Amino acid sequence: MSAPSFPPLFSGLPVEGQIDPFDKACAEATRGCDAGLVVHNLGANSLRAAIVFAPDVVLADAMAMLPLCGVGFQNALGALAPPEVAVHLDWNGGIRINGASCGRLRAAASSSDPEAEPDWLVIGLELPLWPESDDPGTTPDQTTLYAEGCADVNAAELLEAWVKHSLVGLNTWLEAGVAPLHKDWRGLAHGMGEDITMGETSGTYLGVDERFGLLLRDAETTHLFPLTKVLEDR
Repeated sequence: MSAPSFPPLFSGLPVEGQIDPFDKACAEATRGCDAGLVVHNLGANSLRAAIVFAPDVVLADAMAMLPLCGVGFQNALGALAPPEVAVHLDWNGGIRINGASCGRLRAAASSSDPEAEPDWLVIGLELPLWPESDDPGTTPDQTTLYAEGCADVNAAELLEAWVKHSLVGLNTWLEAGVAPLHKDWRGLAHGMGEDITMGETSGTYLGVDERFGLLLRDAETTHLFPLTKVLEDR
């Protein structure tokens, strides 16, 4: 498999075996690597990758990189997969293909303070390509990329396209603000308008605020869950 190629200002770092690109990217970011590092592990059954960002805005605003990379993934797969393949995005980073769960996006940062500017922010992508089990019927709510009619999608090309489309989204966000991203993401959001449970709170998923915080309406009030809640501890 040829090494993926990335746009200018992005650099690739391949890892193999059980090495988690997300963990590796966080470690490299902590050591002070340049923004634009793409750590990737293209296994036989999965595509795993992570991008290092260096936001110059506070964390609450920088968290827009999570939905931005989700939209970038949908655009990337949409350019490579058959037209009938549908991609939707969970608020917390989950990816859905044709309605079933298929991998996720993850986020970690140097700081958990929403109003502080982080030194780095890492967005990770995990995408199962083939089922780990010979009996996928045991997990009907979960799927894999190649089980959904995408067997002709090359993992390296999909990784390249994800980075390129996310870069386009990043440039639009820098030039036009968050409004275009809100519009694109809302068209892909899974479960909006439905009843969901967040922790101990259940209610109707109304949508998101300007910083992509989830708005949940119960019988008494509307609760706000900031997107920083999905950050993984580092």
